[in-house]
Amino acid sequence: MGHSPINHSLMRRPKSLLNSNGKLGKSSLNYNHHSATSLEAVKMAMLPSPINIARSDFLCPTSHFLSLPSKPACRSLHRPFVITFSYKPKNGIVDNDKKREFLEQYGLNPDDFLSKPSPKIKRRREQGKTGMRDQSPSEEPKPPRETHKLLQVLGGTARRKKLLSPKGMDVRPMMEVVKGAAFAILQAAGGSPQSLRPGRWLDLYSGTGSVGIEAISRGCSEVHFVEMDPWVVSDVLQPNLLTTGFLDVSVIHTVRVETFLKNAERFVGKDGVFDYISVTPPYMLVDYAVLMEQISNSSVVGENTFIVVEYPLRTDMLDSYAGLEKIADRRFGRTHLAIYGPKWATKKNKLDT
Repeated sequence: MGHSPINHSLMRRPKSLLNSNGKLGKSSLNYNHHSATSLEAVKMAMLPSPINIARSDFLCPTSHFLSLPSKPACRSLHRPFVITFSYKPKNGIVDNDKKREFLEQYGLNPDDFLSKPSPKIKRRREQGKTGMRDQSPSEEPKPPRETHKLLQVLGGTARRKKLLSPKGMDVRPMMEVVKGAAFAILQAAGGSPQSLRPGRWLDLYSGTGSVGIEAISRGCSEVHFVEMDPWVVSDVLQPNLLTTGFLDVSVIHTVRVETFLKNAERFVGKDGVFDYISVTPPYMLVDYAVLMEQISNSSVVGENTFIVVEYPLRTDMLDSYAGLEKIADRRFGRTHLAIYGPKWATKKNKLDT
């Protein structure tokens, strides 16, 4: 059974659809519902009449153009035509949204031609649209903080017991030689070289708690620890108090020192005067002039209070704070130790020396 003769007049493309090179131009695809030429008219004007082509033959799912099958069922003297998608973005990729818009413009169902993206790809696209602008380089997770036992209690009931301290330089405990000298000066100033005068101790910037624990071991009845780092409190300070058996006579305040001094009555009550106060802040993070003024104006200082201050080299410390005079000022390398106390302790210290 032979084929019907080809009507070559039907194969001529309308001049309005061709550009100077004889190819389809952008205007050939910009038809809308007001255009007088329908899609079927375009097909008839551009295809050989004997070829019956289904809708699915016009679109390549993996590309952004319409085309005929490379091997049509009926032989033709002419090559299959290609309708190139007129929209081309800067990156050279046409997304499915533009393809769908193009197909719907000609009354075609995009689902018949385009494959649906997998849930994984769809989720990735949604994340890219919503989070691309706000996306910042991911920070590397910090390594877990670790502790070691390098400190010990120097004197008193808990003498030689080991204490935990964090590895690294984020928490810097008072050196044992400095701590030993501080307690020796306090005991001599209080009139009892073997132990401290009984009283309450306030350990500011307590960290490991080694100063306050030393105070309890040497005779203090109660110590208040002020430390703002929750990890240091839970993994260092509390275990040290449990090891030495001093947890029952200790009070821990997990707040900033500035906040504690400003609201001392709320934390320790109206009778919040302490007999001893130790100040061992991180050197580079505080202004000593401001800090000592805050301590002097706080209700935690009384007329018989002793204040122990550890400070770095080239830091100016006054001769008196809050009516308390400087009893001693010692240097240990780059670390200085200043101790302030009542006038009667100053006179006694001069007589002993």
